[in-house]
Amino acid sequence: MELGNIKTVSIVEEMTSAYLDYSMSVIVSRALPDVRDGLKPVHRRVLYAMDQMGLQSTKAFRKCAGTVGEVLKSYHPHGDVAVYDSLVRMAQPWSMRYPLVLGQGNFGSQDDDPPAAMRYTEAKMAAIADELLRDIDKDTVDFIPNYDNQTIEPTVMPARLPNLLLNGSTGIAVGMATNIPPHNLVEVCNGIIYLIDNPDATTEDLSRIVRGPDFPTGGIIQGREGIRNTYANGRGRIVVRARTRIEEAERGRMSIIVTELPYQVNKAELVKKIAEMTRDKKIDGISEVRDESDRQGMRVYIELKRDANPESVLNMLYKYTAMQSAFNANMLALVDQQPRTLTLKAFLQHHINHREIVITRRTRFELAKAEARKHILDGFIIAYNNLDAIIKTIRASRQAEAALVTELAQKFNLSEVQSKAILDMRLARLAALEHQKIEEELREVLKNIEYYRMLLADVREIRKLIKEDLQELKEKYGDERRTDIIEAEAGEFKAEDLIPNEEVVVTLTEKGYIKRLPSSTYRAQRRGGRGITGMATREDDTVRHLLVAHSHDSLLFFTDRGRVFQLKVYELPDVSRTAKGEHIINLISIEQRERVTALVCVPKGVSRDFMIVATRKGEVKKTAMDEFEVVRRSGLIAMDLEEDDELIGARLAHADDDVLMVTAEGQAIRFTVAELRSASRTSGGVRGIRLAPGDMVVSLNLATRDCELLVVTEHGYGKRTPIDEYPTHNRGGGGVITARITEKTGHVAAARMINEKDNDLMIITAGGIVIRTDVSEIWKLGRSTQGHRLMNLAEDDSVVAVATTNGKKLDSQNGNGNGDEAEEIGSELDEVDTLPPGEDEAPIVDAEEEQDEDI
Repeated sequence: MELGNIKTVSIVEEMTSAYLDYSMSVIVSRALPDVRDGLKPVHRRVLYAMDQMGLQSTKAFRKCAGTVGEVLKSYHPHGDVAVYDSLVRMAQPWSMRYPLVLGQGNFGSQDDDPPAAMRYTEAKMAAIADELLRDIDKDTVDFIPNYDNQTIEPTVMPARLPNLLLNGSTGIAVGMATNIPPHNLVEVCNGIIYLIDNPDATTEDLSRIVRGPDFPTGGIIQGREGIRNTYANGRGRIVVRARTRIEEAERGRMSIIVTELPYQVNKAELVKKIAEMTRDKKIDGISEVRDESDRQGMRVYIELKRDANPESVLNMLYKYTAMQSAFNANMLALVDQQPRTLTLKAFLQHHINHREIVITRRTRFELAKAEARKHILDGFIIAYNNLDAIIKTIRASRQAEAALVTELAQKFNLSEVQSKAILDMRLARLAALEHQKIEEELREVLKNIEYYRMLLADVREIRKLIKEDLQELKEKYGDERRTDIIEAEAGEFKAEDLIPNEEVVVTLTEKGYIKRLPSSTYRAQRRGGRGITGMATREDDTVRHLLVAHSHDSLLFFTDRGRVFQLKVYELPDVSRTAKGEHIINLISIEQRERVTALVCVPKGVSRDFMIVATRKGEVKKTAMDEFEVVRRSGLIAMDLEEDDELIGARLAHADDDVLMVTAEGQAIRFTVAELRSASRTSGGVRGIRLAPGDMVVSLNLATRDCELLVVTEHGYGKRTPIDEYPTHNRGGGGVITARITEKTGHVAAARMINEKDNDLMIITAGGIVIRTDVSEIWKLGRSTQGHRLMNLAEDDSVVAVATTNGKKLDSQNGNGNGDEAEEIGSELDEVDTLPPGEDEAPIVDAEEEQDEDI
């Protein structure tokens, strides 16, 4: 048996050739859209088949099964599923910004529900799809034979509208993919008009008109960087967030309402994902999630727990779910049957070029048609002018029609076409009125011919027509943007984005144990109360620092050796009220015998000019705040100290502030910040106050207008004194008296500035007892007085620190200061834990209290 001709070929070459042929077939005939009409072959064939079936927007609906059958029979020799899915997608308003098909029946949902079978659904072309095929019968585009040479199909649509940018496209080819986002029709049309008027316009100029993608599902685009990259380079990452609002739900709880999702996000899967992450504790603060969407629109209801912070929960949803998604744009399309990555300007220019070709071809078609009609009308005019002779010739002729046509043409100088038209003319048209109509029609045809020739001679006139078409499209189909664009870039979520920015109390003990607690932990009491246990301390440990801050603030830790370290407040351990916390050495690189003597809170988004630091021996220094912007984990030098001195306080200051230094013996001095020269971070200080023998500085403050100095002594006495009673002196003086010190009051333990924003005062003792009382209940007294009792102290206990809160004033629940409350608080005092001696031993160093940053 003979096998015929056998040719030996390399399998590598054969596979390479076959794969390249397959690749180009997928690229050109399946996966990528044409830049001119924005359609893939299957979509083009579906629309053309519907047009040929008479399913224009003004006609009745027809079964989708009939449309799919026609497409398969005449144009698309593939599976019916691919054709029906393509038809369905063109009818889905959440998939297409401007749907090209009107559907009747179940065409799926945003929850990815499948559409009904094609035998149940009906469809026809949308009005905007008619614009894609307008003038297709006027030789505006090329046609090619279909797969079986039984009919023809268009290679491209006339595309009166820029469909590729309006509806976008997604497709995966071999070795490449396209992902073009949809846009707003008004913006794209305005951009094309601007480019026609300004051919030298840059992509940056056009991006001011075409602001960015406009997704059918709405949402909010975060930042413009991704948009700029997409339009300038053809590739970009566009971050889209869901549109949400926060409402107050029943029982006083808050809820998050989601009304719009990022493009191509499955709502049902999102709801399921949120529920799973809430169950697995990956997202805290959600008590219930349910889908309340209906035909009126989308509504996903997320109810929060009573103590949840809505912004933090929302940030967690953005980070862990598809409520924030990235649209990775890849502006790839076919240009002359070759895949090209295009910029925004290139897309608009290709549409202009395509429309110029279409209008030119349409004009030539109309011109040829008008000239043909003129030729016929010229024959009619000759016939009317020789009417009797023509009738006589026709009546006398005994030949066939073909010979008569030739005879008329020769006798009256007519063409065969004119002769045949005269013979086909009805007798009724021989009336004089019809003669007049023919002359009017001829004049109109001549005017049209002149117009068509003018169009073909001047491309600027063609571009005017393009602009008129775009204006008409804007008026008929233009709408408002659905997707908003905000300037802030999304970026990566930081830890603080997921943590509520709540008011907290930070405490630090002499031994270095630190913790934070919500300020609401400490209920307000009347002055003179006993307080509650603020933290458990060892027998030989005392609380030294108390600071009220917010979770997102930064803390600067100044040590007795003049070094500074930095932490975020939320990085501190959040433990129970009576727990001792974590040792500071585990959080910052502090040395074993180094102590923190000053805490400064740097509020988020608040700027200051200088950092003022002071020492126990009365020295002070001013350093530009810029030198503290970046504090490495190993710390920085904040001040060069003498051997027997230590840093006790630090403050953020403006250039027009006043410095107020207070000593343990009740002296105070006030001088301006401007009087201090700005020194480097590593330099020493200058004398701020002259101290008496045995005295030392215990507090550094900043005096501002209409504020008061709050002084609290070791034995729980205190007072408020207007700042106007403290005169401004030159630095280096001995100061004036600020409190009368007696054996009953003890030395000054703490002093701080307060104003009308400070609501509650928090006092902490060496034994870890904290009292919170209303500032307004503290007496306002002169400088030379000793004050009145603010807190009843246990034996051998003393005040070590104070702080104020400027948030919502807490109700004084059970805080009437009577014997019942003292008994209740006394029971809490019995619960104070003490560590057994020897545990977590650290050196005992006497340290004076330092005043914390005013929040």
